[in-house]
Amino acid sequence: MAMTREEIFGKVRGILTEALGVDEEEVTPEASLRGDLGAESIDFLDIQFQLEKAFGFKIAQGEMFPESVLQDERFVQDGKVTDAGMAELKQRMPFADFSKFDSDRSVESVPSVVTVDSIVRYVQGKLPG
Repeated sequence: MAMTREEIFGKVRGILTEALGVDEEEVTPEASLRGDLGAESIDFLDIQFQLEKAFGFKIAQGEMFPESVLQDERFVQDGKVTDAGMAELKQRMPFADFSKFDSDRSVESVPSVVTVDSIVRYVQGKLPG
């Protein structure tokens, strides 16, 4: 039987609460992992591992957090993500909401598109429905 969005959110909330040492109330759908919950690069690896364990699927390197795009000069110039970079990020991260990011596009802001809700949508897309 397929998991409901609420069940997925509950598991994701538990993983993020434990991995980031934050209070459960802080883990809201719109909270960004880096900006609101204080996630560091190393935390993303732990979160990825915990998601794999909790939901029983593999996540390829760079699938959920495609850092390689940000290190490619075709996609980033002068610290800003180019149009080609935006297209690449949107293709690789269809679960993320880029609406706020589109106006700024600074490389430092990219992690802000990874919200609790985007992780829930990512997991939903990976689970058999």
